Amino acid sequence: MISSAQFFGFLLAAVLITLAPGPDNLMVLGMGMSRGRRQGTVFGLGCAFGCLSHTTLAVLGVSALIAASPPAFTALRIGGGAYLLWLGWGALRSRGATAVRAGGPGDASMLKLFFRGVFANAINPKVVLFFLSFLPQFVDARRGHVAWQLAALGVTFTLQAALLFGLIGAFSGVIGEQLKRRPRLGVWLDRVAGTVFVGLGLKLIVAR
Repeated sequence: MISSAQFFGFLLAAVLITLAPGPDNLMVLGMGMSRGRRQGTVFGLGCAFGCLSHTTLAVLGVSALIAASPPAFTALRIGGGAYLLWLGWGALRSRGATAVRAGGPGDASMLKLFFRGVFANAINPKVVLFFLSFLPQFVDARRGHVAWQLAALGVTFTLQAALLFGLIGAFSGVIGEQLKRRPRLGVWLDRVAGTVFVGLGLKLIVAR
């Protein structure tokens, strides 16, 4: 479906874009430092797999419809910002990461964190526009099957993002776990994470 030149050229661009500082990186970093290595990794994987929703929308052409409709785009932008504000408010009200972890989060908590990451990425309108503008640049119409090419590129982006976000979550979690050996820092770690989420939410809401 796609040539090796298409694949490796796209993969290089995708890795560079994923590693560039942005909202997803900051969210994963904040989650890992405040909640721990496993939680940061799971949340990072959720953010990465949220890209599959944008891939699907790009293939179906819904992204183009959202981008062409200012009211739809504004509603999505405000909804996404409000969700990030809600996450931030929860972290700011927390008694601290150490208190949260003391209960021993089980599989349900991890699953909830994963889907929280998926949802946070899926409702980001800037990612919708990014996929709409980025993926087609690497499609070769002469090879045919444009929809399948878009799907393959979207899955490639998702897999490399899962690897990199997972590593970011694990690395930040190690730092957070080291810091949490000083109990009082647990509260401040959640405050930092909450501030990051609130800042990103406000930025998304007021962005033009």
